[in-house]
Amino acid sequence: MINQSARSVAGGVALFAAILISAIGRIAADETAAPPEMTSGRAAGYLARPLDSAALLPRPPADGSAAQALDMQIDFADLALQGTDRWKLAGSDADLSFPHAADVFACALNAPVTPSDTPRLYKMLQRVATDAGASTRTAKDRYRRPRPFMLNHSPTCFPAADNALRSSGSYPSGHTAIGWAWALALSEASPDQSEAILARGRAFGESRLVCNVHWDSDVIEGLFMGAATVARLHAEPEFVADLEAAKAELAAARAKGLPPQSDCKFEAAALAETPPPGP
Repeated sequence: MINQSARSVAGGVALFAAILISAIGRIAADETAAPPEMTSGRAAGYLARPLDSAALLPRPPADGSAAQALDMQIDFADLALQGTDRWKLAGSDADLSFPHAADVFACALNAPVTPSDTPRLYKMLQRVATDAGASTRTAKDRYRRPRPFMLNHSPTCFPAADNALRSSGSYPSGHTAIGWAWALALSEASPDQSEAILARGRAFGESRLVCNVHWDSDVIEGLFMGAATVARLHAEPEFVADLEAAKAELAAARAKGLPPQSDCKFEAAALAETPPPGP
């Protein structure tokens, strides 16, 4: 009886230790790999060490400054889009999980982005997302800037992430860094569609304003971190090889006449919506 109890205790301790080690590993990965809002579809990045946004970016606008007043003015204007198709698209853009996020640029590319049709491209987007998202971590942790919805108490477009976002600094925008890194990489993979791709990448960052989770200055510096990440990625042979493979995959998909799997009419109509002019 004593030996059986001892074995049960030992087994329970071992199980608890395994769970604890696993949890610590996940926490460590979250701290070093990507912002907390990127909770699924995560792959290993190309970079051994992400860029340091705390070293690269200026401080966020101070309370009471003209820059902060401008951020608040833009935020107030974007609140008027709540409930519109643009608001719904912002909610879709907020979801960074795969395979959902793979469709963000499908309309701009005029091609599907799937594990079966474009496997190297699909994996490249996941890996780029990890590197670009991780690049925003140090500034987020240093400044812990409150997000708009925490101050204006209006809803966000993706309520499932609200609790995680409250504990994640607003500055700079990790989603914007990821979206702009995707846009820059894809504009190289598909140069004939580069204008549509870059426009969609910019709109992806603007979705964070519509969603009421980021200030305009967060988005601007997110664009910077996305661009800086892609510039650094060009020194990585794996990224360059995947980029070349993505070009061939997109050409093959178009040769087969494969259409995007997104609702491109809805996307175009949503992107045409803008905040009404102020008084």
